[in-house]
Amino acid sequence: MKKRSHRPADEIQDLQFFGEFGGVNPSISDSATYTFLHAETMLETFEGKSEGCYLYSRHSSPSTRYLSEALARMENTEAALVTASGMGAITSVLLQLLSAGDHLVSSRTVYGGTYAFMKNFLPKLGIEVTFADPSDPEAMEAAVRPDTKLIYTEGLSNPLLEVSDIEALSGIAHKHGIPLAVDNTFTPLIFTPHNLGADIVIHSLTKFINGMNDTVGGCVCSTEEFIRRLLNVNDGAAMLLGPVMDSIRANQILKNMHTLPVRMVKHSQNTMFLARKLEEDGLKVKYPGLKSHPQHALFMRQMNPDFGFGGMILLDLETRERAERFMERMQEENIGYLAVSLGFYKTLFNAPGEGTSSEIPEAEQKAMGLSKGMVRMSVGLDFDIQRTYRKIKKVLASLDSVIA
Repeated sequence: MKKRSHRPADEIQDLQFFGEFGGVNPSISDSATYTFLHAETMLETFEGKSEGCYLYSRHSSPSTRYLSEALARMENTEAALVTASGMGAITSVLLQLLSAGDHLVSSRTVYGGTYAFMKNFLPKLGIEVTFADPSDPEAMEAAVRPDTKLIYTEGLSNPLLEVSDIEALSGIAHKHGIPLAVDNTFTPLIFTPHNLGADIVIHSLTKFINGMNDTVGGCVCSTEEFIRRLLNVNDGAAMLLGPVMDSIRANQILKNMHTLPVRMVKHSQNTMFLARKLEEDGLKVKYPGLKSHPQHALFMRQMNPDFGFGGMILLDLETRERAERFMERMQEENIGYLAVSLGFYKTLFNAPGEGTSSEIPEAEQKAMGLSKGMVRMSVGLDFDIQRTYRKIKKVLASLDSVIA
């Protein structure tokens, strides 16, 4: 059931974790292991029965707990678990829910590392995967089989910016008695997947949530029961695989979370401005804020309107040569960096077919519409976005003459 009263920006603004001595930032717990006054309490903690006690930082620490609580409040879930990377969160969820003989239905366009894990690694464990169009609920449901144990998608897909119909997919998943997991990395605050029926929400904290591209992290937001399962000392995937987030990094990400609402608004404003101007100039632009985007109406129906349409835009420059030259010239003009990742204060761009989605075979890239001329841009926090647009226009004007 949707929880319309939840306001994610308010949840972040109201976060309050005092330091050990009353500091305005929480103290960092720089310990790998923790002491007990009584042996019985240690045993209870091993069994997950002692609330508020810490055993070993692979399980949890005060610093990771603060960040987990903040993320759960943002995503309106009962609990959360932070991990050392986004892939650590994704693989922990998949391996917790899937066993030999099980089947997974996944969005056809997902992050390249996610795709590689599903396509190349899971079959080694006897787990089958079917990929389908996330914007077509009927196609996703047609892929469900009696042995399907999970539906997995991205709210806004990497890199094609396809919008998943989260509410419809959650209905399908629950109809078949299975959970829906949504990677919300591209749309923090913009989408609240749990309010649309998702059971599990995943983030790469490396991206918009941290925003500085100086650390790697991930998280899983879900029910208290599922998070406890992930941390079970006997068969919990997160406990036994060990994707541990360092306390110092957790503290750093928590501090950066406080500016996330302001940053997301600015990312969205800048990207919308560029998308409109570049489309008016005749470029092939894909951005969910444009009416030309195939799922524009779906995005609007699912979004929290305060935060816009996000900071990700896709340009199709038609050929690999033009795309490569465009990115090189963009870097030369100091518009941004030719680099993977996203959510940085500086604009980042790459050709996903050759980079972040290179794990996907060329034939499958072509089938899903990922061309060699596509450039994925994560638009930064530029103060004067009109100046940035003028510089991009200069780069575009130089392309054909240089290539010719």
